Amino acid sequence: MKIHEYQAKELMKKYGIPVPEGRVVHSVESAVEAVGPLIESTGNRVVVLKSQIHAGGRGKGRFKEHPDLGGVSVVLNGLEGGIPAVERRVRQLAEMMLGSTLVTVQTGAQGKIVNKLYLEQGIDIDRELYLSVVLDRAQGRNIVMASTEGGTEIEEVAARNPEKILRATIDPAIGMAHFQAHALAYNLGLKEMAYKNAKRFMLSLAAAAERLDTDLVEINPLVVTKEGEVLALDGKMSFDNNALYRHKDIQAMRDMTEEDPAEIEASEYGLSFIKLEGSIGCLVNGAGLAMSTMDIIKHVGGEPANFLDVGGGATAENVTAAFKIITQDPNVKGIFINIFGGIMRCDTIASGVVAAVREVGLEVPLVVRLEGTNVELGKQIIEDSGLNVINAGNMKDGARKIVELSA
Repeated sequence: MKIHEYQAKELMKKYGIPVPEGRVVHSVESAVEAVGPLIESTGNRVVVLKSQIHAGGRGKGRFKEHPDLGGVSVVLNGLEGGIPAVERRVRQLAEMMLGSTLVTVQTGAQGKIVNKLYLEQGIDIDRELYLSVVLDRAQGRNIVMASTEGGTEIEEVAARNPEKILRATIDPAIGMAHFQAHALAYNLGLKEMAYKNAKRFMLSLAAAAERLDTDLVEINPLVVTKEGEVLALDGKMSFDNNALYRHKDIQAMRDMTEEDPAEIEASEYGLSFIKLEGSIGCLVNGAGLAMSTMDIIKHVGGEPANFLDVGGGATAENVTAAFKIITQDPNVKGIFINIFGGIMRCDTIASGVVAAVREVGLEVPLVVRLEGTNVELGKQIIEDSGLNVINAGNMKDGARKIVELSA
C-alpha cells in the first residue's frame, strides 16, 4: 500500500525525523487560507505547492490541461505585495492544479488527477542527497541506500554511476548500527553538524521503517542546509500489505482514488490482481503458475493484460468475480484460464467459469487449461455447458491458441 507525501511526513515526524513544515489542502480556498499561517509560523519568504499523487517525478511532470505547469511550483514572497501577493499566486496555481491531470514518468500517458495539494515552507538548500530504506526480500532484510546524487531518479544513477550508490544491510536483530550510519554520512562527504544530524536522521529512518513494516521509504532529495540541518524535502512510503493488520492507523491512510478500481474490487474477493498493458487476460491459481503463464504468453508472441491469482482455495464465486474483473478491461482481446488443481478442484473452477460466462457474456476468445484433481469432471462441465470455450491440452498449447485467436 502506498501513501501520499504529506502522510509519509506525518509518520516521519512521529519518529523524530526532521521535515519542513507544511499543510495539506483539498480546495483553492483552503490553499489560500494556509498561506498566511505557514509564512508566519516559519518566517520563511518562500512557499512550495506540491501535487499529491501516488507517483514520482512530480516536479518534472506536466499537467495535460496546463503543459507549462509542473506538479511542484515555488512561490516567492517578494518585497512588494507581501503575503497577499503570495496568496493571489497560490490561488492561481491551485485553480490550475486541483482537478487537473498530472503526467509524470511513473503515471504513464494517462496521468493522474490531482485532488490534494501540499503547501510547504521553502528551504534554503546547500546540498541535495538521496536516502532510502528498501526491503530486500531475497535477504529478508532492510537495506539503507544513499547517494550524493539527490534530486535524480535512482534508476538513472544506477545506470550511469552505480559506484555512487552506497549501501548498508541492516541486521534485524540489532537494527541499524552506529558504525553503518557513520560510514554512510562520512562517504556522503558530510562534516560537523551536517554529519551528526545525518547520522541521527539515518538511524531514526531505519528504525521507523522496521517498526512500520515498510517495503520502501524513499527521500529524494534529502537536503542539507548551510546551517547543517538535514531534512526530508520529499517523502515516499509503501507498506507490506501482509503486515497492515498490525497498523490500523496506516490502513486508514489508504486513498482509494489513487488505486485501480479493478485492483480494489479484486482485493474485496481475496484475489491478487495487478493490471498490465497487454491484451491476454490471465486467470490462474498460484503466484508461481501465474508468473509462468505470463512468461509463456510472452514466449509465444503475446502480452499479458494482468496478473491474477485466485489462490489455492478459491470458490466458484471468487472465480466468477475474477472473470468479471478481466472482462471489464477494454484492452483484453482473449482470456486464458490456466488451473492446476491441487487444493482447488478443477470442477470448482469449471463451474465458476461456466457461471461467469453465462452471467457476464463472452465477447472474446476463451481458452481453458485444466490439470489435476477432478480434471476430467471439470472438462466435462465445460463441454456440457454448450459455451464457446476451447480446451487446451497443456500450458504451451493453451498459450499458443489464445494468442492466435486474439490476433
